[in-house]
Amino acid sequence: MNQLTLMTRLAFGAAVGALALTSCAGAGDDRAAPESTPTQDETTSDTSDHEASAHEHDPDGGPPPEGIQEASDPRYEVGETVVLNADHMPGMDGADATISGAFDTTTYSVSYTPTDGGEPVTDHKWVVHEELEDPGDAPLAPGREVVLDAEHMSGMDGAEATIDRSTDETVYMVDFEMDGMEMTNHKWVVESEIQPDN
Repeated sequence: MNQLTLMTRLAFGAAVGALALTSCAGAGDDRAAPESTPTQDETTSDTSDHEASAHEHDPDGGPPPEGIQEASDPRYEVGETVVLNADHMPGMDGADATISGAFDTTTYSVSYTPTDGGEPVTDHKWVVHEELEDPGDAPLAPGREVVLDAEHMSGMDGAEATIDRSTDETVYMVDFEMDGMEMTNHKWVVESEIQPDN
């Protein structure tokens, strides 16, 4: 009986010790674990996703929307070569471009959730007043909710959006090359995002 009691005590002690060691090891692992940070592969993937999103723009932007007024006295004429000073998408800032249209209207930066289930888009530059469904008189105030009638990107047409800000600068369509892709009638670039091609 003494032998059985001794063996039981030894077995019990070993089990308690093992549990204690496991518990300490787990606590030590939790304290020593570094905070999660993106790996280079994850960072590259994020960059690729951003670039892929930028390339969702149709290379041919198509004609200007109905009802928009051609600019009466634009600083940059149709056919003029300019340099873009805008970073709406990778490869755009500093690119040489040719003006393909110049218009007088109100232009908006908007935030919206794409209709195709894509991630919310904030501060999208730009949509013009004529690309909004039944907007009323321009300019619309920041915070105003609107429905987009534009197809610059997938999931944009018919999306509910919020006006972030507006400008009455002359707005342009431009042709340019971005990462080997020819973009024609790209919509839109406002005058302050263009500089002369010296």
